[in-house]
Amino acid sequence: MHTSSSPRRRKFGLVAVLGTLAIGLGSAAALIAGVSPAQAANFANQPDTQVAVFMVPLTLLVLVLLFEVARFVWRGTLPAQAPARPARPTNWSRGKMRD
Repeated sequence: MHTSSSPRRRKFGLVAVLGTLAIGLGSAAALIAGVSPAQAANFANQPDTQVAVFMVPLTLLVLVLLFEVARFVWRGTLPAQAPARPARPTNWSRGKMRD
């Protein structure tokens, strides 16, 4: 298999390893703290928790969208549009008959 020399690929691998490690540590901490699925279900029935579960990802999505818009605006003017290519004639076009 080809070894990728791309820094982006290495960075993704690092993020994947760190994410897996964080999930593992979080799971271990929950087991040590004695959190059971029944306790988590009771906690999830509270209205504040339901609002937080809905609003936190929605707020993060809006903030990321605003960041992307600001980044696009700060970058400056749009690059010039390439002219449209003329249509290429094909063998099956109308009006063309084969002998």
